Amino acid sequence: MLSDYIERKIDDAGTTGRLREMLTVLRRRELVRGMTPEKLRLILEDLGPTYVKLGQVMSMRPDFLPPEYCMELMKLQSAANPLPFKIIRKVIEREYNAHWDKIFSYIDEKALGSASIAQVHSAVLKTGEKVVIKVQRPGIYEVMKQDIILLKRAARLIKAISHSQDVLDFNMVLDEMWDIAQQEMDFLIEADHMDEFEHLNRDVPYVTVPKVYRQFCTQHILVMEFIDGVRIDDFEALRARGLHIETLGRQLGENYVKQIIEDGVFHADPHPGNIWVRNGKLVWLDLGMVGRLSKSDRASIRKMIFALVHHDTFGMKDAVLSLGVVRGRLDHTALYQDIDALMSQYSSLDFGSLQMGVLSQQIMNILRIHRIACPQGLTMFGRGVMTIEGLMQKCCPEVSFVEIFSKALSMDYKRNFNWKEEWSKAKREGVLLLKKSAQLPEQVSDLVKMTMSGQTKVNLDVTGAEEPLRRVDKMINKVIVAVLCAALLLGSSTICTTNMTPKIAEIPLLGFIGYLGAFILSLRLIWEIHKGGL
Repeated sequence: MLSDYIERKIDDAGTTGRLREMLTVLRRRELVRGMTPEKLRLILEDLGPTYVKLGQVMSMRPDFLPPEYCMELMKLQSAANPLPFKIIRKVIEREYNAHWDKIFSYIDEKALGSASIAQVHSAVLKTGEKVVIKVQRPGIYEVMKQDIILLKRAARLIKAISHSQDVLDFNMVLDEMWDIAQQEMDFLIEADHMDEFEHLNRDVPYVTVPKVYRQFCTQHILVMEFIDGVRIDDFEALRARGLHIETLGRQLGENYVKQIIEDGVFHADPHPGNIWVRNGKLVWLDLGMVGRLSKSDRASIRKMIFALVHHDTFGMKDAVLSLGVVRGRLDHTALYQDIDALMSQYSSLDFGSLQMGVLSQQIMNILRIHRIACPQGLTMFGRGVMTIEGLMQKCCPEVSFVEIFSKALSMDYKRNFNWKEEWSKAKREGVLLLKKSAQLPEQVSDLVKMTMSGQTKVNLDVTGAEEPLRRVDKMINKVIVAVLCAALLLGSSTICTTNMTPKIAEIPLLGFIGYLGAFILSLRLIWEIHKGGL
């Protein structure tokens, strides 16, 4: 059985017990009856924190999974039952190498929240400030590391069996997930993110983040200001405090667009639980995972939006190609047709009703179909935008996120436009064009001479010819196998006319091996013909 083989292969890693637990979950969820998006989400939740985190990363990879799976995996929650306070207290005292009351005058034993990696308690410092302590679950690093080892071995085995040539190697997803998990498990990195985020939004009067108490932070403990506020989706509580929900929704969209376009650093998990309102200000929480967009990424997104506005299919194709990395041979005609079909969906659509999150998911699905790998920052961008748009539809349905996005792009272009630089660029390109134009007669003359002397070579790339070539290649392979079978049969039969020893059942051993080889190759040939429908 395959499961027995896998258990033997990973026994040296000490993960046999964990594997049995995984197989139990798969049997309970009746994996043999097929996979659905909901079933995949339930399986990952049953398997624990590593797999929940894996599912969350995979939900950001529409270039790896179909859209319906990504949408379902976005529902994954990392909530977990809280650990007893005595275990949390041991972690605190181990990190500080002192009794907890040397740092805090009070710690609430009841957890404010508990997730797969950490749990949170309210506390009061010796100096009187009310704070929140985020404490990492003991042993979570080792558990996730063991699961990663198991998954990587399983991925190698699956790849060997299936001979998959997918655009995105599953090991790449595992590496990405492990990188994200390691960042989230290092609370000093999260503290850096919070400081960076506060610095980038220092001029935005309606945005803030909790203050970080650096002197009390370690790799496994994060101490930050207690936020006495209201979740952004608790509309009744917001109205009771006299706050205008529509204004908050617009400010949320404007700030998120600023994070993407101006800063290139944005909150990668902006669900309502991570956005609170205090004194009329938006407070961003849980900055363990942030997305980053390079200047080229932002330029590609800008090009994509402008192409959509002007219904420029060629421009959209260029933008899509600049978003990712092409793996293998690309069918440009098919890609153009898919993008043209996408553009036609929006040809008569009111720009104000366009959903940026849906558009980004559709574009990433095109990337997946055409084997174009997408960088991590852009996949986080797609998921984050979809989450923010969903939240804004509840807060202020009449406000269009894409209009905010487009307006910010225009302002960014005007702000960064420099007449001197553009004029210098135009002059350089003009001089270069003149030089090339002057060389054109000479190049034409050389081309004519080479053609007349028989030295011209023409390289043709015939789009759509890959499949016929593959069929011819398979046919030739079958012919070679058939010739080998015939050669082995003839050679073995010749050997059988001699008195060569040793013998098996009165047949020389060498002849017996030849017959056996011919038999195996014949079976393989018959199977290949049957599988190919010939």
